[in-house]
Amino acid sequence: MLTFLDQFQNGPLARHGTVALSVRRVRDGESLVGYNSRQSLSSASTLKLITTATALATLGPNFTYTTTLEYDGIIRDSTLTGNLYLRGSGDPSLGTWRYTGYPDANTLLLIWSDAVRKAGIKRIDGVVIGDAALYDDLPTPDTWPWGDLGNYYGAGLSALNFNENLYRVIFRPGKTVDSPATVLRTEPALPYLTLINRVTTDKAGTGDQVNIYGAPFAEQQWLTGKVPMGVSEFAVKGSLPDPAQYVAFALAGQLRNDSVRILNPPVAVRPDQPWPDAVKTGRPDAKVVPKRIVLHQYKSPVLLELAQQTNFQSINLYAEALLRTAARQINPKTRSVADAVEAVERFWRSKGANLDGFRIRDGSGLSTVGALTADNMTGILAAMGRERVFPQFYETIPVVGQTGTVRNMARNTPAAGNVRAKSGTIEGVRAYAGYFTAKSGELMSFSVMINKYTPGQSRAVGNQLERLMALLVDL
Repeated sequence: MLTFLDQFQNGPLARHGTVALSVRRVRDGESLVGYNSRQSLSSASTLKLITTATALATLGPNFTYTTTLEYDGIIRDSTLTGNLYLRGSGDPSLGTWRYTGYPDANTLLLIWSDAVRKAGIKRIDGVVIGDAALYDDLPTPDTWPWGDLGNYYGAGLSALNFNENLYRVIFRPGKTVDSPATVLRTEPALPYLTLINRVTTDKAGTGDQVNIYGAPFAEQQWLTGKVPMGVSEFAVKGSLPDPAQYVAFALAGQLRNDSVRILNPPVAVRPDQPWPDAVKTGRPDAKVVPKRIVLHQYKSPVLLELAQQTNFQSINLYAEALLRTAARQINPKTRSVADAVEAVERFWRSKGANLDGFRIRDGSGLSTVGALTADNMTGILAAMGRERVFPQFYETIPVVGQTGTVRNMARNTPAAGNVRAKSGTIEGVRAYAGYFTAKSGELMSFSVMINKYTPGQSRAVGNQLERLMALLVDL
């Protein structure tokens, strides 16, 4: 094993970077293999294992988020003299398409509209409000790369998320290479969003080369890059700059389609904003929230299902939501991402994990500044092995050669079907972490991180990591 690691570290793929490995016995936490295992390195998305483990250990597998449709004021003669609210609790899955038996975005809008009309409301004299007041921090960690923020995988976290904060830009490619590509529309429609299009056309079959530059709450987005010709339409995923604003806009639109008259434009409310004038009418103190009456409550899928999707599909939004929710469970005074990270660190230190070198900056691993050691990772995974919810957590991790983002890895090797691993990939980083069963029958936790490998050699690095996993199960 050590010979292989030395050859990897000193060979052409990684001699200018760092190869780190830690293997630990879960039963008692004893470290069995350590190679650069105390170096703080970028973990990429393997960090999601720590986030989902923390959430399951603190909240329990059956925890659910609740999103509430409410109103204030009075209903008289089919008129609501007051406001309609959608109050978010941070559910990252609200309106998603991923879960059988749960309504998608369009279905939820119909459900909410039906609840309003069943209450006898045909006219709203106030405002439709997306209430995202639960969180008062920035939607994205401040160490996320600027180039990621406008893209789907860089979607910011709101207290009121919707459809995974995703929208699509639909292009019509040009007829020749380098000719301009036309923006046909967005799905859903976002008439308040300004798109500055610099996208051109590339050869057929070249795929999505578009980058969307934007920022939270910015209603102007820049589109650059290329789309392939040879198709009539080509869709690119972006991130909604203000999900709470969008869901208020969408609900107001659905209500109008269902013949409910609304006098004022929809708004989003966050702690950094005063309440809109229409909400403050008759209330001199803008911070006083009027009493609300519940029309409908929506419960998310249970946390166990959310955690599995987080690890199987590597959804950054889900990881950030679980980080914030778990941290508030640990310390209800948690107000920011930095506070949440501190709460997570304190929790695992209390479980006996050595977190020297633990310097994470988010819950998903998208931050290029955050770092941890391979020993940190295996220490937390071993500690999780002693938690009551460990069997459920273990099932949320993809199986090498079979499921999730590692389904095509190490097939036809001893690692396939044995190793459970979360993958992590950002520029210059390949990482895997999880569990495997050794020849002795002992369950082991492991973490391998390759940082700053030779550019253009991701496939070759992956081949070496497959060899490493086969060696691990032979321990």
